[in-house]
Amino acid sequence: MAEKAACNTSNPLAQKLKLRLDEDQLTNCMRCGFCLPACPTFRETGIEAESPRGRIALMKAVADGVMAPDAAFEEQMNHCLGCRACEPACPADVKYGQLIEQARDAIEDHTDSHRGWVKLARRTAFKAVFPKQNRMKLLGGALGFYQRSGLQKITRGSGIMKLFPNHMREMEQILPESSSRGVIERIGSRHPAVGAKVATVGLFRGCLMDVMFTETNVHTVELLTQAGFEVVIPDTQNCCGALHAHSGEADGARSLARGNIRAFREAGVDYIVSNAGGCGAILTEYDHLLHEDAQWKDDAAWFAARVKDVSDLLVNFGRVPKFAERGRALAAGGPGTAVAGMPATAAAAGSTAAAPADIGAELAAIDDASAQPSAAAASAPAPSVRITYQDSCHLRNVMRSSDAPRKLMRQVAGVEYVEMFEADRCCGSAGIYNLTQPEMANQILDHKMVHANATEARYLLTSNPGCLLQMKLGNERHGDGSMKVMHVVDFLHERLLGDR
Repeated sequence: MAEKAACNTSNPLAQKLKLRLDEDQLTNCMRCGFCLPACPTFRETGIEAESPRGRIALMKAVADGVMAPDAAFEEQMNHCLGCRACEPACPADVKYGQLIEQARDAIEDHTDSHRGWVKLARRTAFKAVFPKQNRMKLLGGALGFYQRSGLQKITRGSGIMKLFPNHMREMEQILPESSSRGVIERIGSRHPAVGAKVATVGLFRGCLMDVMFTETNVHTVELLTQAGFEVVIPDTQNCCGALHAHSGEADGARSLARGNIRAFREAGVDYIVSNAGGCGAILTEYDHLLHEDAQWKDDAAWFAARVKDVSDLLVNFGRVPKFAERGRALAAGGPGTAVAGMPATAAAAGSTAAAPADIGAELAAIDDASAQPSAAAASAPAPSVRITYQDSCHLRNVMRSSDAPRKLMRQVAGVEYVEMFEADRCCGSAGIYNLTQPEMANQILDHKMVHANATEARYLLTSNPGCLLQMKLGNERHGDGSMKVMHVVDFLHERLLGDR
């Protein structure tokens, strides 16, 4: 007992962990081991400490004063992907995700393992960039200029990229085309439903999502309006806080949560829709994030109860749009053929969408239209297209929505859906895990691509931007060029039929 007391009083991190860790969750773990085969890091190493059960045991040992939290303890907490595949497997319903975030939050308050440049990078990212949407737009604009101005080619050709680690060089090569013009700048902030209105939906646009995957946000709006939803995009919303919460920046996550709750409350929406599994998961847990905040906990509960993934909303709450084979959809007046640079439903329904930036976009649309097949050719039967799907861990394990994307994909004519072996296993992206823990992330990705290639699919679809980039990286390394990686929203949008 004396040793236990000494440990807790002499080590500031031990004291903080004692205060932060949820004692009920620590004691709920029955040590049964059901989580072991579900855990990616345990499957890779076979080491007990690399499992949820092992990490909980380490947390409890520190909280009980049995051991001091040393560098090895910190390393184990950071080695977890946070995929939370252990939670659906746990018969005691242990909230492991909450425990690992609490542990990391305490560690970040006391760690001395970060180098100076790491501390500066974290402070810049978590305090000065991600919380400020205008700065995210500047970042997107700068990256877009780098990609389109020729600087990217010059940088690669000069060999400057060789100064960076290999995993960062590879990630630079597969980054999507970025822009400072997000979804609101592209198409406006309010879009009426096509046909009878089902409900009013607030689109969570995300931070990185809105500058690096703007097209996916635009396509999400069109799918939702076709399904009968009026779509509102609150301009005052901000980053979801997922990266903050997963990286031990809990105070920052709570501050961002308050900003989003206020924005969507004022918008008066019936649902809050996300097209990124990682964002959606933290949004559904705002009630837990703010449960100790008397001023915000009721509003947080209101918010969390209304968060839905776009696939879940389309399948279970709206009118599922009609989808066709890509050739037929385009021949019938498919995506982009109404007004270049603006969704067709936005033009038809009189939304606040902006006009095309230049006449070149319109001319390109005319050229595309003239190149479409004739009506007879479009009506001819086409060979089925094989597709497969990689689950977003947080969409599956936290939002518990794995059936809806698959149901939507099976709605498309001319599609053969093939289930990938272990599609529910993490791809290794896990937020920024593939940057901070590249060795383990790459090991997991290598195994994932064996299963992806075995499907012989033409398209590999997913529901989260991080997963999308990781699977693109895997496809670059291990693919033969026959498979394309896409967000499920973009795949569906290409094949959308309706009043366009």
